[in-house]
Amino acid sequence: MRAERGTTVGQRRRRYSISVVAEMFDIHPQTLRVYEREGLLRPARTEGNTRVYSQEDVERIELILRLTKELGVNLAGVEVILNMRDRMEKMQRQMNELLRAMAEQFDTEMKHWEGREEEGLVPVKRRGLLRRGHI
Repeated sequence: MRAERGTTVGQRRRRYSISVVAEMFDIHPQTLRVYEREGLLRPARTEGNTRVYSQEDVERIELILRLTKELGVNLAGVEVILNMRDRMEKMQRQMNELLRAMAEQFDTEMKHWEGREEEGLVPVKRRGLLRRGHI
């Protein structure tokens, strides 16, 4: 079974420990704790209160590191950017849902009007427009 973005379901549900994530990005685990303390990350916790990072968390860490290391954004700026990004994604989901609902409504209306003959304007060769039913 396939999931979004070409990953398998098992890959999407993969969880990583703090040491594995720190090693992935060549950073100290304390850096990840700081990101969590600053509210930039919210890793899940096991029953033993151990942090476990999802693939989404890993992608978010990658973005945080790109913003801080490559673009020189401080953590306060990263927080603003991430919050704006989250709001934009939420608005995009809402817009997609609205467009889907509008398309369904349009389809329903079109089915209702299909095949109905009503009086209206119709093109008539050189004479211009005439009302249907008066031709």
